[in-house]
This record gives sequence, C-alpha cells and structure tokens, in this order.
Amino acid sequence: MLRYLPFLLIIALTIYTFIDCLNTPEEEVKHLPKVVWVIIILVFSIVGPVVWLFAGKKRVGAGGGRPGRTQWVAPDDNPEFLKSLREEREERESREKREQRDEKDTDQ
Repeated sequence: MLRYLPFLLIIALTIYTFIDCLNTPEEEVKHLPKVVWVIIILVFSIVGPVVWLFAGKKRVGAGGGRPGRTQWVAPDDNPEFLKSLREEREERESREKREQRDEKDTDQ
C-alpha cells in the first residue's frame, strides 16, 4: 500500500492545483494566461502543480483577505444590523399601539 502513496499524492496535488487554477480569477493569475497554466498543470504532473503553487497565483499574506472583500463584523458593531433591529422594534411598537387603539374603539 505504501508504494502507491507517492502516486496518490501526485494525483491529489494535481487535482488540487487544477481546481485552484480554475477557481482563481483571471486578475490574480501571474505571468501566463490561465489556459496556459491549466495545460502546464495537467501535462507536467509533478513540476506543473508545484510551479503553480509558487509562481502562478498572487498570494495574500497571513491575516489578509482578497482585496475589496469586506471583513466580518460582530452584530453588535454592525450599524446595518442595529438599524434593522431598531426598525423592527419601532414597527412592533406601532403595531401594538394600533391594536390597543382598535381594541378601545371596539369596546366603546
């Protein structure tokens, strides 16, 4: 079984880099067009994936994200979420006041 491990690792690396290359936006691909990278990954089964990992894609350092991507904000710090809560509360209060008014009108 261990003699198959290198082949399985090469296949896994090739599949991973192939999918990574396909999912990478064209703007983040370096040096060559995306189609050429796909061909290199598939034709050169060991060298192609390794070259893609080191030279084919713009990598972002640890702690960074994709440019233009918003970071997650906790709900109590998110102004849009707080605004929606305030609006819901105001709607609920106005609905309760209307219902109380309607009950008074029906009782009379």
